Amino acid sequence: MTLRLTPLAAALSLFGLISTAQANSGHAQAGSPEMSQARAQELQRSAQIFEVRHASPAMLRKAAISFHHAVLEAPEGLLVLELDKSEQAQLRGFGFKLSPAKDFIGRRDGVLNELQRRAAAGEGASVQSIPSYSCYETVEESFTAAQAMATAKPALASWIDVGDSWQKAQGSGGYDIRVLKLTNSAVAAPAGGKPKLFINSAIHAREYATAPLSLAFARWLFDGHGVDADATWILDHHEVHFMLQTNPDGRKKAEGGLSWRKNANNNYCANTNTRGADLNRNFSFGWNTTNGQGSSGSVCNETYRGPSAGSEPEIQAIQAYVRSIFPDRRGPNKTDAAPADTPGIHLDIHSYSRLVLWPWGDVSTPAPNGTALQTLGRKFAFHNGYTPQQSVGLYPTDGTSDGVSYGELGVAAYTFELGTAFFESCTNFNNTIKPGNLPALIYAAKVVRTPYITPAGPDITSLALGQGASGGGVQPGVAVTLTAAASDARFNNSNGSEGTQAIAAAEYYLDTPPWLPGAVAVPIQAADDSFNSVSENLTATIPTGTLPVGRHTVFVRARDASGAWGAFSAAFLNISNGTPTLDANFFAQCNGLSCSFDASSSTGSPSSYQWAFGDGGSGSGVSIGRTYAAAGTYNVTLTVGNGSSTNSETKAVVVTNPSTIVNEVESNNTIGTATMVSPPQAIVPGSLSTTSDTDYFAVPLPAGATLKATLTPPSSGVDYDLYIVNSSGTTLASGTKGAGQVDVASSTNTGSTQVTRYVRVRYYSGGAGSYSLKIER
Repeated sequence: MTLRLTPLAAALSLFGLISTAQANSGHAQAGSPEMSQARAQELQRSAQIFEVRHASPAMLRKAAISFHHAVLEAPEGLLVLELDKSEQAQLRGFGFKLSPAKDFIGRRDGVLNELQRRAAAGEGASVQSIPSYSCYETVEESFTAAQAMATAKPALASWIDVGDSWQKAQGSGGYDIRVLKLTNSAVAAPAGGKPKLFINSAIHAREYATAPLSLAFARWLFDGHGVDADATWILDHHEVHFMLQTNPDGRKKAEGGLSWRKNANNNYCANTNTRGADLNRNFSFGWNTTNGQGSSGSVCNETYRGPSAGSEPEIQAIQAYVRSIFPDRRGPNKTDAAPADTPGIHLDIHSYSRLVLWPWGDVSTPAPNGTALQTLGRKFAFHNGYTPQQSVGLYPTDGTSDGVSYGELGVAAYTFELGTAFFESCTNFNNTIKPGNLPALIYAAKVVRTPYITPAGPDITSLALGQGASGGGVQPGVAVTLTAAASDARFNNSNGSEGTQAIAAAEYYLDTPPWLPGAVAVPIQAADDSFNSVSENLTATIPTGTLPVGRHTVFVRARDASGAWGAFSAAFLNISNGTPTLDANFFAQCNGLSCSFDASSSTGSPSSYQWAFGDGGSGSGVSIGRTYAAAGTYNVTLTVGNGSSTNSETKAVVVTNPSTIVNEVESNNTIGTATMVSPPQAIVPGSLSTTSDTDYFAVPLPAGATLKATLTPPSSGVDYDLYIVNSSGTTLASGTKGAGQVDVASSTNTGSTQVTRYVRVRYYSGGAGSYSLKIER
């Protein structure tokens, strides 16, 4: 895995008027003397900041895991780390080369000095949210959002006080440690309770993207209950618990622009920016068990483990809560496996480095449930595209969050390392992190009943009911067509391969899923009448003659040839009383800046169709077109009416700049003769005429910009490889999936000046032919 992080300094420079208005008087204002003093201390942390290089990308990845606490950014081919003398010696012992990080330090100093100047001038002293990071809620804003859910729908959400932060415990401001619990309390829990997913985030204060992702998932569940069939059945039959801000005291420090990791306990390394304990080294199970390799006993070290196991009030709160919601299903010995039917999942959300990790982290030996943990980890990584692996790098770690859940109780536990930077930009969060990780979180909520079993089975990849049954509905007696697709191959195999089997069966349940009494399974057929492939299209006809008027839920799952049933997906089936329900629905298709909109799938016999295109424009009609002035994401709203009522639907429509067609030059076989391409988006129709042919395309890439290349080969039997290289020919990213596969590669310019990057298309096998190369910037 190649790590390419957005620079910390570039992210910090976005702060502009950096300040936060605190609801709690015990917290320093961003323009206060305390915060100014803290920033002054940050400026002095230069002598220990290094550029770290190694010839092996695998070694860089291992260093990023073991020295996660020290990473400030990771430009191409290196890490920028803040290291004490012993850590410097450790890395040199593994063959890493260290040099002063002059570029990073210069950029950081410029940003912090500007913040100090503005604070001294009294500028921007009362901003509530994190300036220039509107996608990230402050501690107060996330708490307010959770409380609003509990107030609006108390039968669905509860906001629970489970402990105090260190500052709160000392009576010096601080926060309650709280959990947002989501479940439909109107649906009775069976004996033993509903299966539970527990998610904690922001245990390391400076990891901006973590708490907002958790809150975004909570909103998806809360807003989707009663609207989305999957969100509805998840909350009806499962529980999801969110500790949004695990380290609120430290988080408040980070909101002021500091690279703060630990809690705010001033008993350790007092009155410095490195005071406190690393909460993710303070858990009781496995605390201080690696002879100093996995945590530090030095109070100023970023991995200081605390004076004793579970010494910090934040950890006492999370451990007590986890033990209260999950039963103990694992024996006392390290080698004792939890039973295969153990319910529950614990996700600890971190950033950065695009990893999905599972126990053990203190030894290289797999956990006793290691095979099942690996299977689910690879399933998570299929959704978010991260590298799945056991959580051991150059060194072990100890006292981490999976200790209480998996180590003590046997609950499947994972760490997600989001994105590419601690201070992740809103662009990356909204366009990559959130859409990439929400499906993984939804999947976790689906399989939480049997996480050691269900992930081995196939997924339902699409599900639809015909005749408008999920919209306006059908009258009793109308046969409804169910169409679906299933796949047993949705694993990330970038770090080892997961076995797959042919789909062997599929079934649906109407209203009553199989874990409840009275459930009836109805077989679903393969669309081609033969279950013989790892991916199958499915079809069934649902009779509705005996169904009462109202909304029903269709649960669908598939089984593979090994006997493993996969996760359920669901759809609503609406039975009407003869008057179809008015329901707005539309389809959008864009080519460059021009988009077409079609509302013919709306149900309920609408007589009017009104459009708001999200750019101030509007229109009417079943089908309509719109040409936008600029690329962007637009919230398009369709409102349909039938003379007596109206119904609306809003969708986010992504509009991109039109592609430029660039003709390949046949002599572009070297970097020096590369064809110049100037996106934002270009299509290159090219060809490789011989088995030794190679094409190069030069792309100017501004500072902070990302280059993405997509290569489509001429046919299923042809394999061309895709690379992004620098002017020296060093590979920065690649796509080498195999014959007939579409290759994708992307690389970000994390420097401070524009550079030229080169896209290389190389013949591998299958014969000469024409290809299509899409280049985006």
